[in-house]
Amino acid sequence: MTTACIGKPAPGFTAQSTIGPLSLAQCQGRAVVLYFYPKDNTPGCTTESQDFRDLYQEFLDAGCLVIGVSRDSLKSHENFCNKHALKFPLIADPDETVCNLYGVIKQKNMYGKQVRGIERSTFLIDAQGKLVQEWRGVKVPNHAREVLQAARSIG
Repeated sequence: MTTACIGKPAPGFTAQSTIGPLSLAQCQGRAVVLYFYPKDNTPGCTTESQDFRDLYQEFLDAGCLVIGVSRDSLKSHENFCNKHALKFPLIADPDETVCNLYGVIKQKNMYGKQVRGIERSTFLIDAQGKLVQEWRGVKVPNHAREVLQAARSIG
């Protein structure tokens, strides 16, 4: 199984999303921001998604698509998109296929207990499908703007 590695082709996938089946191959010719977040409708994930939403037109202007990924169901994603007016697709990855390709499932401490979950991470893939930058263990404030600056630099 291929895993994400800077300077190499990004791992390909096809997954269910809020716009139907979505594959990385469909995005060829456009840069892609692939951001992984733990859970719909939680405070940090909502803020992060709203930040990407608020900058979405600027990402498009930079020739870059934005795609969110979590383990939530398609129904949960559809509600999340509607509630927060998200204009970009969210991938439902309940079986962790895409998460595992990008190595974002980690053991985390939550309220003193060890839990398996998504480490908030973002990947920038260029128009040729090569992984050019990654952010792991993301802190939400200013993250979307930082990713936008990186996207503009490869455009």
